[in-house]
Amino acid sequence: MDGTIVNVAVYLTATFAAALVTGVAGFAFGLVAAAVWLHILTPIQTATLIITFGLVVQGISVWKLRHALRWSRLWPFLLGAGFGVPLGVAILGWARPDYVRVTVGVVLVLYSTYSLARPAMKPVKAGGATADAGVGFLNGILGGLTGLAGILTTIWCGLRGWPKDEQRAIFQPIGVAIFAMSGLWLGISGAISTDTVWFFAIGLPALLAGTWLGLKLYGHLDEAGFRKLVLLLLLVSGLALVAPALIPLLG
Repeated sequence: MDGTIVNVAVYLTATFAAALVTGVAGFAFGLVAAAVWLHILTPIQTATLIITFGLVVQGISVWKLRHALRWSRLWPFLLGAGFGVPLGVAILGWARPDYVRVTVGVVLVLYSTYSLARPAMKPVKAGGATADAGVGFLNGILGGLTGLAGILTTIWCGLRGWPKDEQRAIFQPIGVAIFAMSGLWLGISGAISTDTVWFFAIGLPALLAGTWLGLKLYGHLDEAGFRKLVLLLLLVSGLALVAPALIPLLG
């Protein structure tokens, strides 16, 4: 990255915005940040900062929502993810992650559009811990393959109809776990550059400020407002995943 004042300002603004969105909704830090960072940072810097900043944001949010943590609900997702992440990483050897991202993007657009256009569905009660573990397994595969930690769990928690605090107390710890497991299975190749450490240091205050404001705004959301916000962010996330494949086709 060219360390000009403009680029630094853009970087800090994107960091603040990504932390704000994550503080409010509980996910989408990487999608929001990468949309801007990839224009001014290298891919390895972007990936490293998403993991480190993502762990900070999610860790703060999980601590704030610790009263809603329920191990009886959380463990099936973690167990499934523990098996899914290494499989997703292994699939990287022959699959095309960009194709997977586009497929996931189409599913997100269809699901969120349908859900926004109709009243809330009746909660899904069937399956119990077995179904939760299955979703955790699929979410782990997707996280290990594409880095999209938590997308499937977010959708599933909404379908379960759990209160917003309980939803976040599931998909945010899962996101942290998948980030950590993905980093472990992928391994760290090479030393982290001094520039990356510098970007982390100057971005941390913006990250903390955005997270603080996002959590404040989250406290003013009711259940219906939270549902709509999550669906809108899933729609935007889906469009962001599909857009790179459509741009060449549109010339």
